[in-house]
Amino acid sequence: MTNQEKEAKIRRAFAEKDWNEIKAENSWQLFKIMAEFVDGFEKMAKIGPCVSIFGSARTKPGTKYYELAEEIAEKLTREGYGIITGGGPGIMESANKGAKAGGGKSVGLNIRLPFEQSANIYVDPDKCINFDYFFVRKTIFLKYSQGFIAMPGGFGTLDELFEALTLVQTSKIANFPVILVGTAYWSGLMDWIRNTMLEKEHNINAADLELFSLVDTADEAVKIIDDFYSHYMLKPNF
Repeated sequence: MTNQEKEAKIRRAFAEKDWNEIKAENSWQLFKIMAEFVDGFEKMAKIGPCVSIFGSARTKPGTKYYELAEEIAEKLTREGYGIITGGGPGIMESANKGAKAGGGKSVGLNIRLPFEQSANIYVDPDKCINFDYFFVRKTIFLKYSQGFIAMPGGFGTLDELFEALTLVQTSKIANFPVILVGTAYWSGLMDWIRNTMLEKEHNINAADLELFSLVDTADEAVKIIDDFYSHYMLKPNF
């Protein structure tokens, strides 16, 4: 998006509108939001146990984390889990590719963006859902996942990671596994959470550090998911 387009978008946000314009715009927006929820719920209702894999859309094929996400997804599907991703390129593509290789369900919750993202070829055609609204998409991610794996990524990955942690922490969803893959990538954030959030500012409790696990291999990630399911019955997220 050019600077001129960004400025025009800001000006539109501040532009005065009369009541009829506001009512019409908001009403149609509500219908679009409802339609996205309905489409997501209908397509995901019978999906079965799934693990969401988050990560950067910019990770290239052949790189360490691309191949690691593919391996994790393939091993999880061979254990009987479906894989849910954001449906785009990078880590998402590698996880869907791994799900295909493992013969499992490969779900893509694709967000329409003016750049960077379109659904990858490894998503099952009947399990590709397109969204205009991030918050609707994120609800579907969380509602139909029984485990969350965060590969290295950017702001979007952090958003999805902390949304999952918040809902687990506040008991809005079950205490499903949240796994961060890549010690080298996540260690700085983990140090800040421990040293600043916990010890210095007391914004979390020590028990909150147990809401997630940090691993480096596919086998470690899969073992955490399997160990969880060996102790607990599957239960709805909401």
